[in-house]
Amino acid sequence: MKKIQVLPSLLAADVGDLRGGVKRAEENGADAIHLDIMDPHFVPNISFGPDVVAMAKRTSPGLYRNVHLMMLRPDLYLKPFADAGAQTIQIHVEADCDVGNTLIRIREMGLRPAIAINPETEVEKLKEFLGIVDEVLVMTVHPGFGAQKFIAECMDKMRWVRAQRPNLDIMVDGGINYETGKASIEAGANMLVSGSYLYKQPDMRKAMEDLRNV
Repeated sequence: MKKIQVLPSLLAADVGDLRGGVKRAEENGADAIHLDIMDPHFVPNISFGPDVVAMAKRTSPGLYRNVHLMMLRPDLYLKPFADAGAQTIQIHVEADCDVGNTLIRIREMGLRPAIAINPETEVEKLKEFLGIVDEVLVMTVHPGFGAQKFIAECMDKMRWVRAQRPNLDIMVDGGINYETGKASIEAGANMLVSGSYLYKQPDMRKAMEDLRNV
């Protein structure tokens, strides 16, 4: 069994105090900070740019930065996010670019390449990329907004990926709390992204430990 990691999603932090949101994650023992980057062409929302990634690096240089590019053309923005301090860059299998080449470029930059998949996409579309990534992100909500309900059917994707690549890191993002985190781990996930649930906890450290020890 791979080690369970918990990543607070900065999207759920107080937008007026993102620096405080990063520090709170670090001080309460997060394994990494998850930074959702959205463009309004790929998802119906806009979030952060490279400056927020750079802020996270300045604020907590020892806290790993996991950057999720929910973008139609992530290939055009790799260098700005790499220069800002991204350590993993996740791109979508649904992106409108040469996905395989973009993943290779991420690795050539010295970063961890990862592939993400939306709830409505057939999991078999991941197959050609599993040999060139370090991590798969299974979205369990429709990307764009936080505090959505967990889509349980997506757990079949985690089972499929775990069967294909037993040693690959599998991340889950969307509606993660204690119950859905437990179900996701049982389905094969070992990296849990949680936003609203963690940032609303009076004791974030305990909530993260509960998720790790589920």
